[in-house]
Amino acid sequence: MTTIQLYDTTLRDGMQGEGMSLSAAEKLRVAHRLDALGVHMIEAGFPSSNPKELELFDLLSRERFEHALIAAFGMTRRRDARAEDDPALRVLVDSFAPVCTIVGKTWSLHLEKVVKVDRDENLRMIEESIAFLRAEGKRVVYDAEHCFDGWHADRDYALRCLRTAAEAGAETVVMCDTNGAHLPGQIATAVADVVAHLEGTGVQVGIHCHDDAGVGVANSLAAVGAGATHVQGTMNGYGERCGNANLVSIVPNLQLKLGHACISDEQLASLTATSHYLDELLNRTPNADAPYVGKNAFAHKGGMHVAGVMADATTFEHMDPALVGNRRELLISELGGKGTVQARAEEAGITLDDAASRRLIERVKELEHRGYQFEAADGSFELLLRKEAGDYEPLFTLESWRVIVEQRADGKVETEATIKIWVDGERYVRTGEGNGPVHALDNALRAVLSDTHPHLDDTGLVNFKVRILDETKGTEAVTRVLLDASDGQEVWGSIGVSENVIAASWYALVDSLEYAVQDGREEQAAAARAAGAGKSAAP
Repeated sequence: MTTIQLYDTTLRDGMQGEGMSLSAAEKLRVAHRLDALGVHMIEAGFPSSNPKELELFDLLSRERFEHALIAAFGMTRRRDARAEDDPALRVLVDSFAPVCTIVGKTWSLHLEKVVKVDRDENLRMIEESIAFLRAEGKRVVYDAEHCFDGWHADRDYALRCLRTAAEAGAETVVMCDTNGAHLPGQIATAVADVVAHLEGTGVQVGIHCHDDAGVGVANSLAAVGAGATHVQGTMNGYGERCGNANLVSIVPNLQLKLGHACISDEQLASLTATSHYLDELLNRTPNADAPYVGKNAFAHKGGMHVAGVMADATTFEHMDPALVGNRRELLISELGGKGTVQARAEEAGITLDDAASRRLIERVKELEHRGYQFEAADGSFELLLRKEAGDYEPLFTLESWRVIVEQRADGKVETEATIKIWVDGERYVRTGEGNGPVHALDNALRAVLSDTHPHLDDTGLVNFKVRILDETKGTEAVTRVLLDASDGQEVWGSIGVSENVIAASWYALVDSLEYAVQDGREEQAAAARAAGAGKSAAP
Protein backbone atom coordinates (compact mmCIF):
# COMPACT_ATOMS: atom_id res chain seq x y z
CA MET A 1 0.00 0.00 0.00
CA THR A 2 1.15 3.53 -0.78
CA THR A 3 1.24 5.78 2.26
CA ILE A 4 -0.65 9.01 1.69
CA GLN A 5 0.31 12.14 3.61
CA LEU A 6 -2.80 13.98 4.83
CA TYR A 7 -2.61 17.76 5.03
CA ASP A 8 -5.52 19.56 6.69
CA THR A 9 -6.18 23.23 5.94
CA THR A 10 -9.43 23.63 7.88
CA LEU A 11 -7.96 26.29 10.15
CA ARG A 12 -6.83 28.41 7.21
CA ASP A 13 -8.62 27.67 3.93
CA GLY A 14 -11.68 26.24 5.66
CA MET A 15 -12.21 29.40 7.69
CA GLN A 16 -12.58 31.39 4.45
CA GLY A 17 -16.07 29.92 4.00
CA GLU A 18 -19.08 32.13 4.69
CA GLY A 19 -20.05 32.27 8.35
CA MET A 20 -16.98 30.32 9.50
CA SER A 21 -15.37 31.67 12.65
CA LEU A 22 -13.51 30.12 15.57
CA SER A 23 -11.64 31.71 18.43
CA ALA A 24 -7.95 30.95 18.92
CA ALA A 25 -8.83 28.62 21.80
CA GLU A 26 -11.39 26.79 19.66
CA LYS A 27 -8.85 26.43 16.85
CA LEU A 28 -6.48 24.85 19.34
CA ARG A 29 -9.16 22.30 20.23
CA VAL A 30 -9.63 21.56 16.53
CA ALA A 31 -5.88 21.03 16.10
CA HIS A 32 -5.87 18.45 18.87
CA ARG A 33 -8.86 16.62 17.36
CA LEU A 34 -7.14 16.54 13.97
CA ASP A 35 -3.99 15.25 15.63
CA ALA A 36 -5.98 12.49 17.34
CA LEU A 37 -7.51 11.59 13.98
CA GLY A 38 -4.00 11.01 12.63
CA VAL A 39 -3.66 13.95 10.24
CA HIS A 40 0.02 14.38 9.32
CA MET A 41 0.15 18.15 8.80
CA ILE A 42 -2.15 20.88 10.09
CA GLU A 43 -2.04 24.23 8.36
CA ALA A 44 -2.67 26.78 11.11
CA GLY A 45 -2.76 29.90 8.93
CA PHE A 46 -0.75 33.11 8.51
CA PRO A 47 1.25 33.63 11.73
CA SER A 48 0.88 37.41 11.61
CA SER A 49 -2.21 38.18 9.56
CA ASN A 50 -4.25 39.33 12.57
CA PRO A 51 -4.22 39.26 16.40
CA LYS A 52 -6.22 36.02 16.51
CA GLU A 53 -3.61 34.22 14.40
CA LEU A 54 -0.82 35.58 16.60
CA GLU A 55 -2.65 34.24 19.65
CA LEU A 56 -3.21 30.86 17.96
CA PHE A 57 0.45 30.40 17.07
CA ASP A 58 1.41 31.36 20.60
CA LEU A 59 -0.96 28.72 21.97
CA LEU A 60 0.21 26.08 19.49
CA SER A 61 3.84 26.70 20.35
CA ARG A 62 3.21 25.44 23.88
CA GLU A 63 1.36 22.28 22.87
CA ARG A 64 2.54 18.77 22.08
CA PHE A 65 1.08 16.83 19.16
CA GLU A 66 1.46 13.11 18.78
CA HIS A 67 0.93 12.73 15.03
CA ALA A 68 0.68 16.12 13.36
CA LEU A 69 3.19 18.75 12.35
CA ILE A 70 2.02 22.37 12.40
CA ALA A 71 2.46 24.30 9.14
CA ALA A 72 2.59 28.08 8.87
CA PHE A 73 1.24 29.52 5.64
CA GLY A 74 2.68 32.35 3.55
CA MET A 75 3.66 33.46 0.05
CA THR A 76 6.77 33.75 -2.06
CA ARG A 77 8.77 36.92 -1.62
CA ARG A 78 7.57 40.19 -3.03
CA ARG A 79 8.75 41.20 -6.46
CA ASP A 80 12.01 43.16 -6.65
CA ALA A 81 12.95 42.26 -3.04
CA ARG A 82 15.39 39.84 -1.50
CA ALA A 83 13.86 36.85 0.29
CA GLU A 84 15.76 37.56 3.50
CA ASP A 85 14.37 41.11 3.51
CA ASP A 86 10.75 40.10 2.97
CA PRO A 87 8.78 40.72 6.22
CA ALA A 88 6.28 37.92 5.58
CA LEU A 89 8.99 35.33 4.98
CA ARG A 90 10.82 36.56 8.08
CA VAL A 91 7.64 35.90 10.10
CA LEU A 92 7.58 32.33 8.80
CA VAL A 93 11.19 31.84 9.78
CA ASP A 94 10.58 33.22 13.27
CA SER A 95 7.53 30.99 13.77
CA PHE A 96 7.90 27.82 15.86
CA ALA A 97 6.19 25.83 13.06
CA PRO A 98 8.58 23.24 11.58
CA VAL A 99 6.77 23.31 8.22
CA CYS A 100 6.27 26.37 6.03
CA THR A 101 3.78 26.21 3.19
CA ILE A 102 4.20 28.96 0.64
CA VAL A 103 2.03 29.68 -2.35
CA GLY A 104 3.36 30.92 -5.69
CA LYS A 105 2.12 31.60 -9.19
CA THR A 106 2.06 29.15 -12.09
CA TRP A 107 -0.45 30.64 -14.52
CA SER A 108 0.71 33.35 -16.93
CA LEU A 109 -2.64 35.14 -16.56
CA HIS A 110 -1.83 35.85 -12.92
CA LEU A 111 1.69 36.96 -13.73
CA GLU A 112 0.30 39.53 -16.13
CA LYS A 113 -2.84 40.64 -14.25
CA VAL A 114 -2.06 40.16 -10.55
CA VAL A 115 1.63 39.93 -9.68
CA LYS A 116 2.76 41.93 -12.72
CA VAL A 117 6.15 40.23 -13.07
CA ASP A 118 7.79 38.46 -15.99
CA ARG A 119 8.23 34.71 -16.06
CA ASP A 120 11.87 34.67 -15.09
CA GLU A 121 11.27 36.90 -12.07
CA ASN A 122 8.46 34.58 -10.96
CA LEU A 123 10.85 31.62 -11.11
CA ARG A 124 13.37 33.54 -9.03
CA MET A 125 10.67 34.41 -6.49
CA ILE A 126 9.88 30.70 -6.14
CA GLU A 127 13.50 29.57 -5.97
CA GLU A 128 14.82 32.21 -3.59
CA SER A 129 11.87 32.01 -1.17
CA ILE A 130 12.17 28.24 -0.79
CA ALA A 131 15.96 28.33 -0.56
CA PHE A 132 15.79 30.96 2.19
CA LEU A 133 13.31 28.95 4.26
CA ARG A 134 15.34 25.77 3.80
CA ALA A 135 18.53 27.56 4.86
CA GLU A 136 16.73 28.60 8.05
CA GLY A 137 15.93 24.95 8.82
CA LYS A 138 12.30 24.85 7.69
CA ARG A 139 10.60 22.04 5.82
CA VAL A 140 8.84 23.53 2.82
CA VAL A 141 5.60 22.62 1.07
CA TYR A 142 5.15 24.58 -2.15
CA ASP A 143 1.56 25.24 -3.26
CA ALA A 144 1.48 25.91 -7.00
CA GLU A 145 -1.57 28.12 -7.26
CA HIS A 146 -3.77 27.67 -10.37
CA CYS A 147 -1.43 24.88 -11.41
CA PHE A 148 -3.88 23.11 -13.69
CA ASP A 149 -4.89 26.32 -15.44
CA GLY A 150 -1.21 27.06 -15.91
CA TRP A 151 -0.46 23.53 -17.15
CA HIS A 152 -3.23 23.73 -19.74
CA ALA A 153 -2.22 27.24 -20.86
CA ASP A 154 1.53 26.59 -21.03
CA ARG A 155 2.63 23.13 -19.95
CA ASP A 156 6.35 23.79 -20.28
CA TYR A 157 6.31 26.87 -18.07
CA ALA A 158 4.16 25.17 -15.42
CA LEU A 159 6.64 22.28 -15.30
CA ARG A 160 9.52 24.78 -14.96
CA CYS A 161 7.80 26.34 -11.94
CA LEU A 162 7.37 22.97 -10.24
CA ARG A 163 10.89 21.79 -11.01
CA THR A 164 12.29 25.08 -9.74
CA ALA A 165 10.47 24.54 -6.43
CA ALA A 166 11.73 20.96 -6.21
CA GLU A 167 15.34 21.88 -6.95
CA ALA A 168 15.23 24.77 -4.46
CA GLY A 169 14.48 22.30 -1.67
CA ALA A 170 10.71 21.92 -1.37
CA GLU A 171 9.90 18.45 -0.07
CA THR A 172 6.41 18.57 -1.60
CA VAL A 173 5.06 20.44 -4.61
CA VAL A 174 1.30 20.71 -4.54
CA MET A 175 -0.77 21.07 -7.69
CA CYS A 176 -3.68 23.37 -6.82
CA ASP A 177 -6.98 23.42 -8.69
CA THR A 178 -7.60 26.81 -7.14
CA ASN A 179 -10.77 27.66 -9.08
CA GLY A 180 -12.16 24.13 -8.85
CA ALA A 181 -12.63 24.19 -12.60
CA HIS A 182 -11.26 20.81 -13.68
CA LEU A 183 -12.66 17.30 -13.93
CA PRO A 184 -11.10 14.00 -12.81
CA GLY A 185 -9.75 13.00 -16.22
CA GLN A 186 -8.04 16.36 -16.67
CA ILE A 187 -6.60 16.20 -13.17
CA ALA A 188 -5.23 12.69 -13.69
CA THR A 189 -3.57 13.58 -16.98
CA ALA A 190 -1.78 16.64 -15.58
CA VAL A 191 -0.71 14.93 -12.35
CA ALA A 192 0.70 11.93 -14.21
CA ASP A 193 2.70 14.30 -16.42
CA VAL A 194 4.12 16.18 -13.41
CA VAL A 195 4.96 12.97 -11.53
CA ALA A 196 6.88 11.70 -14.54
CA HIS A 197 8.62 15.06 -15.03
CA LEU A 198 9.80 15.20 -11.40
CA GLU A 199 10.85 11.57 -11.19
CA GLY A 200 14.27 11.30 -9.62
CA THR A 201 14.11 14.61 -7.75
CA GLY A 202 12.96 12.99 -4.51
CA VAL A 203 10.09 15.43 -4.18
CA GLN A 204 6.54 14.22 -3.59
CA VAL A 205 3.63 15.55 -5.62
CA GLY A 206 0.52 16.77 -3.81
CA ILE A 207 -3.01 17.74 -4.74
CA HIS A 208 -5.21 20.60 -3.48
CA CYS A 209 -8.74 20.75 -4.91
CA HIS A 210 -11.78 22.94 -4.54
CA ASP A 211 -15.35 21.77 -5.09
CA ASP A 212 -16.73 24.39 -7.48
CA ALA A 213 -17.63 21.71 -10.04
CA GLY A 214 -18.80 19.26 -7.37
CA VAL A 215 -15.89 16.87 -7.95
CA GLY A 216 -13.31 17.97 -5.36
CA VAL A 217 -13.19 14.53 -3.75
CA ALA A 218 -13.18 12.71 -7.10
CA ASN A 219 -10.38 14.97 -8.36
CA SER A 220 -8.30 14.25 -5.27
CA LEU A 221 -8.74 10.51 -5.72
CA ALA A 222 -7.88 10.81 -9.42
CA ALA A 223 -4.67 12.65 -8.51
CA VAL A 224 -3.65 9.88 -6.12
CA GLY A 225 -4.39 7.35 -8.83
CA ALA A 226 -2.01 9.27 -11.09
CA GLY A 227 0.79 9.28 -8.52
CA ALA A 228 0.16 12.04 -5.97
CA THR A 229 1.10 11.02 -2.42
CA HIS A 230 0.17 14.17 -0.50
CA VAL A 231 -3.51 15.22 -0.26
CA GLN A 232 -4.81 18.52 1.05
CA GLY A 233 -8.38 19.23 2.10
CA THR A 234 -10.63 20.41 4.90
CA MET A 235 -12.90 18.67 7.36
CA ASN A 236 -16.46 18.43 6.05
CA GLY A 237 -15.38 20.31 2.91
CA TYR A 238 -15.38 23.73 4.59
CA GLY A 239 -14.04 26.55 2.46
CA GLU A 240 -14.66 29.54 0.24
CA ARG A 241 -17.34 29.45 -2.47
CA CYS A 242 -18.38 25.78 -2.78
CA GLY A 243 -15.75 24.58 -0.33
CA ASN A 244 -12.56 22.54 -0.45
CA ALA A 245 -12.11 18.86 -1.14
CA ASN A 246 -13.64 17.01 1.81
CA LEU A 247 -11.11 14.99 3.80
CA VAL A 248 -13.94 13.21 5.60
CA SER A 249 -14.85 11.51 2.30
CA ILE A 250 -11.32 11.35 0.89
CA VAL A 251 -9.75 9.41 3.76
CA PRO A 252 -12.12 6.39 3.83
CA ASN A 253 -12.14 6.27 0.04
CA LEU A 254 -8.35 6.14 -0.04
CA GLN A 255 -8.05 3.66 2.79
CA LEU A 256 -11.07 1.39 2.42
CA LYS A 257 -11.66 1.52 -1.32
CA LEU A 258 -8.20 2.02 -2.80
CA GLY A 259 -6.06 0.30 -0.19
CA HIS A 260 -3.77 3.23 0.67
CA ALA A 261 -2.44 3.72 4.19
CA CYS A 262 -3.60 7.00 5.73
CA ILE A 263 -4.44 6.58 9.41
CA SER A 264 -4.86 3.65 11.81
CA ASP A 265 -8.06 1.61 11.96
CA GLU A 266 -8.76 3.03 15.42
CA GLN A 267 -8.36 6.57 14.13
CA LEU A 268 -10.61 5.86 11.15
CA ALA A 269 -13.28 4.64 13.57
CA SER A 270 -13.30 8.13 15.12
CA LEU A 271 -14.05 9.82 11.79
CA THR A 272 -17.79 10.28 12.35
CA ALA A 273 -17.32 11.70 15.83
CA THR A 274 -14.60 14.08 14.62
CA SER A 275 -16.70 15.28 11.69
CA HIS A 276 -19.68 15.99 13.94
CA TYR A 277 -17.46 17.63 16.56
CA LEU A 278 -16.25 20.20 14.01
CA ASP A 279 -19.81 20.95 12.89
CA GLU A 280 -21.04 21.38 16.46
CA LEU A 281 -18.11 23.62 17.38
CA LEU A 282 -18.96 25.82 14.38
CA ASN A 283 -22.65 25.76 15.34
CA ARG A 284 -23.57 23.94 12.14
CA THR A 285 -26.03 21.07 11.84
CA PRO A 286 -24.16 17.94 10.71
CA ASN A 287 -25.17 16.97 7.18
CA ALA A 288 -27.41 13.92 7.59
CA ASP A 289 -26.74 12.89 3.99
CA ALA A 290 -22.94 13.14 4.15
CA PRO A 291 -21.15 10.04 2.78
CA TYR A 292 -19.70 7.75 5.44
CA VAL A 293 -20.46 9.96 8.48
CA GLY A 294 -24.01 11.23 7.93
CA LYS A 295 -26.94 9.95 9.94
CA ASN A 296 -28.49 8.69 6.69
CA ALA A 297 -25.28 7.23 5.24
CA PHE A 298 -26.35 3.75 6.31
CA ALA A 299 -30.09 4.33 6.73
CA HIS A 300 -32.57 1.89 5.18
CA LYS A 301 -36.25 2.60 4.67
CA GLY A 302 -37.70 0.30 2.02
CA GLY A 303 -38.96 -3.06 3.33
CA MET A 304 -36.99 -5.05 0.75
CA HIS A 305 -33.79 -3.20 1.63
CA VAL A 306 -34.28 -3.77 5.33
CA ALA A 307 -34.97 -7.46 4.80
CA GLY A 308 -31.81 -7.75 2.73
CA VAL A 309 -29.66 -5.95 5.29
CA MET A 310 -31.01 -8.12 8.10
CA ALA A 311 -30.13 -11.25 6.11
CA ASP A 312 -26.71 -9.99 5.00
CA ALA A 313 -25.63 -6.37 5.43
CA THR A 314 -23.54 -6.41 2.26
CA THR A 315 -26.69 -6.71 0.15
CA PHE A 316 -27.42 -2.98 0.58
CA GLU A 317 -24.36 -1.56 2.38
CA HIS A 318 -21.05 -0.89 0.67
CA MET A 319 -19.12 -1.28 3.93
CA ASP A 320 -19.45 -1.85 7.66
CA PRO A 321 -20.49 1.54 9.13
CA ALA A 322 -18.53 0.80 12.32
CA LEU A 323 -15.27 1.17 10.35
CA VAL A 324 -15.84 4.93 10.28
CA GLY A 325 -17.60 5.13 13.63
CA ASN A 326 -21.10 5.30 12.18
CA ARG A 327 -24.03 2.93 12.60
CA ARG A 328 -26.92 1.46 10.65
CA GLU A 329 -30.30 3.17 10.85
CA LEU A 330 -33.56 1.35 10.09
CA LEU A 331 -36.09 4.05 9.21
CA ILE A 332 -39.71 3.51 10.09
CA SER A 333 -42.26 4.51 7.46
CA GLU A 334 -45.14 3.22 5.38
CA LEU A 335 -42.51 1.69 3.08
CA GLY A 336 -41.10 -0.48 5.84
CA GLY A 337 -41.95 -4.11 6.55
CA LYS A 338 -42.08 -6.55 9.42
CA GLY A 339 -38.31 -6.94 9.46
CA THR A 340 -37.82 -3.22 10.14
CA VAL A 341 -40.30 -3.22 12.99
CA GLN A 342 -38.89 -6.32 14.62
CA ALA A 343 -35.32 -5.06 14.28
CA ARG A 344 -36.25 -1.78 15.96
CA ALA A 345 -38.11 -3.66 18.70
CA GLU A 346 -35.05 -5.83 19.32
CA GLU A 347 -32.85 -2.72 19.58
CA ALA A 348 -35.21 -1.36 22.26
CA GLY A 349 -35.37 -4.67 24.14
CA ILE A 350 -39.05 -5.16 23.31
CA THR A 351 -40.55 -8.53 22.38
CA LEU A 352 -43.00 -8.26 19.48
CA ASP A 353 -44.59 -11.25 17.78
CA ASP A 354 -45.53 -11.43 14.09
CA ALA A 355 -49.16 -10.48 14.66
CA ALA A 356 -48.20 -7.43 16.71
CA SER A 357 -45.66 -6.43 14.08
CA ARG A 358 -48.29 -6.54 11.36
CA ARG A 359 -50.71 -4.48 13.46
CA LEU A 360 -48.01 -1.91 14.11
CA ILE A 361 -47.18 -1.65 10.40
CA GLU A 362 -50.80 -0.90 9.62
CA ARG A 363 -50.88 1.63 12.45
CA VAL A 364 -47.79 3.40 11.07
CA LYS A 365 -49.32 3.53 7.59
CA GLU A 366 -52.49 5.06 9.04
CA LEU A 367 -50.58 7.66 11.06
CA GLU A 368 -48.29 8.62 8.18
CA HIS A 369 -51.35 9.13 6.00
CA ARG A 370 -52.48 11.67 8.60
CA GLY A 371 -49.13 13.48 8.48
CA TYR A 372 -46.95 11.68 11.01
CA GLN A 373 -43.38 10.78 10.11
CA PHE A 374 -41.35 8.49 12.34
CA GLU A 375 -37.96 8.59 10.62
CA ALA A 376 -36.82 11.43 12.88
CA ALA A 377 -39.14 10.58 15.77
CA ASP A 378 -37.51 7.50 17.25
CA GLY A 379 -38.86 8.29 20.71
CA SER A 380 -42.47 8.38 19.52
CA PHE A 381 -41.99 5.20 17.53
CA GLU A 382 -40.60 3.34 20.53
CA LEU A 383 -43.71 4.34 22.46
CA LEU A 384 -45.83 2.85 19.65
CA LEU A 385 -43.80 -0.36 19.95
CA ARG A 386 -44.38 -0.49 23.68
CA LYS A 387 -48.11 0.15 23.34
CA GLU A 388 -48.44 -2.69 20.82
CA ALA A 389 -46.37 -5.02 23.00
CA GLY A 390 -48.33 -4.16 26.16
CA ASP A 391 -45.17 -2.71 27.73
CA TYR A 392 -46.32 0.88 28.15
CA GLU A 393 -47.15 2.94 31.21
CA PRO A 394 -48.47 6.47 30.59
CA LEU A 395 -47.04 9.22 32.73
CA PHE A 396 -50.51 10.57 33.46
CA THR A 397 -54.11 10.73 32.29
CA LEU A 398 -55.14 14.03 30.77
CA GLU A 399 -58.27 15.83 31.87
CA SER A 400 -57.56 19.12 30.05
CA TRP A 401 -55.03 21.82 29.30
CA ARG A 402 -55.28 25.41 28.16
CA VAL A 403 -52.86 28.17 27.20
CA ILE A 404 -53.33 31.91 27.54
CA VAL A 405 -51.09 34.29 25.59
CA GLU A 406 -51.26 37.98 26.47
CA GLN A 407 -49.47 40.85 24.75
CA ARG A 408 -49.32 44.05 26.70
CA ALA A 409 -49.24 47.61 25.44
CA ASP A 410 -45.52 47.79 26.20
CA GLY A 411 -44.92 44.93 23.72
CA LYS A 412 -44.14 42.30 26.36
CA VAL A 413 -45.73 38.90 25.69
CA GLU A 414 -46.58 36.57 28.56
CA THR A 415 -47.74 32.98 28.28
CA GLU A 416 -49.51 30.95 30.95
CA ALA A 417 -50.55 27.29 30.72
CA THR A 418 -52.85 25.37 33.05
CA ILE A 419 -53.01 21.57 33.05
CA LYS A 420 -55.42 19.19 34.80
CA ILE A 421 -54.06 15.65 34.95
CA TRP A 422 -54.44 12.44 36.99
CA VAL A 423 -51.40 10.60 38.34
CA ASP A 424 -51.83 7.36 40.31
CA GLY A 425 -55.47 8.19 41.03
CA GLU A 426 -54.78 11.71 42.23
CA ARG A 427 -55.92 14.84 40.45
CA TYR A 428 -53.45 17.68 39.91
CA VAL A 429 -54.07 21.20 38.66
CA ARG A 430 -50.94 23.18 37.89
CA THR A 431 -50.09 26.41 36.15
CA GLY A 432 -46.83 27.19 34.45
CA GLU A 433 -45.43 30.30 32.82
CA GLY A 434 -42.99 30.45 29.93
CA ASN A 435 -41.70 32.42 26.99
CA GLY A 436 -44.13 30.56 24.73
CA PRO A 437 -46.92 27.96 24.82
CA VAL A 438 -44.63 24.91 24.70
CA HIS A 439 -42.36 26.27 27.41
CA ALA A 440 -45.34 27.07 29.65
CA LEU A 441 -46.93 23.63 29.15
CA ASP A 442 -43.58 21.96 29.80
CA ASN A 443 -43.13 23.89 33.05
CA ALA A 444 -46.66 23.02 34.21
CA LEU A 445 -46.10 19.31 33.52
CA ARG A 446 -42.73 19.26 35.25
CA ALA A 447 -44.28 20.92 38.31
CA VAL A 448 -46.29 17.72 38.79
CA LEU A 449 -43.98 15.02 37.43
CA SER A 450 -40.50 16.03 38.61
CA ASP A 451 -41.10 14.80 42.18
CA THR A 452 -41.82 11.24 41.07
CA HIS A 453 -39.50 11.33 38.02
CA PRO A 454 -36.38 13.35 38.95
CA HIS A 455 -34.74 12.28 35.70
CA LEU A 456 -36.95 14.81 33.92
CA ASP A 457 -34.96 17.60 35.55
CA ASP A 458 -32.01 16.50 33.41
CA THR A 459 -33.93 16.43 30.14
CA GLY A 460 -34.40 19.42 27.92
CA LEU A 461 -35.43 20.49 24.45
CA VAL A 462 -32.55 20.78 21.97
CA ASN A 463 -34.50 21.35 18.75
CA PHE A 464 -38.01 22.35 17.71
CA LYS A 465 -39.27 22.14 14.14
CA VAL A 466 -42.67 23.07 12.71
CA ARG A 467 -43.83 22.15 9.22
CA ILE A 468 -47.05 23.03 7.44
CA LEU A 469 -48.26 19.92 5.59
CA ASP A 470 -50.70 21.54 3.19
CA GLU A 471 -49.74 25.11 2.32
CA THR A 472 -52.87 25.59 0.18
CA LYS A 473 -55.03 25.68 3.33
CA GLY A 474 -53.08 28.57 4.85
CA THR A 475 -53.66 29.00 8.57
CA GLU A 476 -56.10 26.05 8.56
CA ALA A 477 -53.41 23.61 7.42
CA VAL A 478 -52.33 20.54 9.38
CA THR A 479 -49.13 21.17 11.31
CA ARG A 480 -46.38 18.69 12.14
CA VAL A 481 -44.12 19.38 15.12
CA LEU A 482 -40.85 17.53 15.68
CA LEU A 483 -39.03 17.87 19.00
CA ASP A 484 -35.52 16.69 19.79
CA ALA A 485 -34.72 16.25 23.48
CA SER A 486 -31.69 15.09 25.41
CA ASP A 487 -30.78 14.00 28.92
CA GLY A 488 -27.06 14.54 28.33
CA GLN A 489 -26.59 10.86 27.52
CA GLU A 490 -29.00 10.31 24.64
CA VAL A 491 -30.91 12.37 22.06
CA TRP A 492 -34.37 11.33 20.87
CA GLY A 493 -37.09 12.71 18.64
CA SER A 494 -40.84 12.93 19.15
CA ILE A 495 -43.70 14.05 16.93
CA GLY A 496 -47.15 15.58 17.08
CA VAL A 497 -49.64 16.37 14.31
CA SER A 498 -52.74 18.56 14.50
CA GLU A 499 -54.56 21.42 12.82
CA ASN A 500 -53.63 23.35 15.98
CA VAL A 501 -49.92 24.02 16.34
CA ILE A 502 -50.10 24.12 20.14
CA ALA A 503 -51.91 20.77 20.23
CA ALA A 504 -49.31 19.26 17.90
CA SER A 505 -46.59 20.61 20.20
CA TRP A 506 -48.37 19.12 23.24
CA TYR A 507 -48.47 15.65 21.67
CA ALA A 508 -44.79 15.82 20.80
CA LEU A 509 -43.91 17.17 24.27
CA VAL A 510 -45.77 14.39 26.07
CA ASP A 511 -44.13 11.71 23.91
CA SER A 512 -40.74 13.25 24.63
CA LEU A 513 -41.26 13.12 28.40
CA GLU A 514 -42.79 9.64 28.35
CA TYR A 515 -39.87 8.26 26.34
CA ALA A 516 -37.46 9.73 28.90
CA VAL A 517 -38.83 7.56 31.71
CA GLN A 518 -39.33 4.28 29.82
CA ASP A 519 -37.28 1.12 30.23
CA GLY A 520 -35.07 2.09 33.16
CA ARG A 521 -33.71 5.26 31.56
CA GLU A 522 -34.08 7.09 34.85
CA GLU A 523 -31.97 4.49 36.64
CA GLN A 524 -29.33 4.60 33.89
CA ALA A 525 -29.17 8.38 34.06
CA ALA A 526 -28.92 8.31 37.86
CA ALA A 527 -26.02 5.88 37.61
CA ALA A 528 -24.30 8.11 35.04
CA ARG A 529 -24.78 11.15 37.29
CA ALA A 530 -23.37 9.27 40.26
CA ALA A 531 -20.37 8.13 38.24
CA GLY A 532 -19.76 11.69 37.07
CA ALA A 533 -20.00 13.01 40.62
CA GLY A 534 -17.53 10.39 41.77
CA LYS A 535 -15.03 11.42 39.11
CA SER A 536 -15.35 15.11 39.93
CA ALA A 537 -14.82 14.38 43.63
CA ALA A 538 -11.74 12.26 43.03
CA PRO A 539 -8.39 13.88 43.93
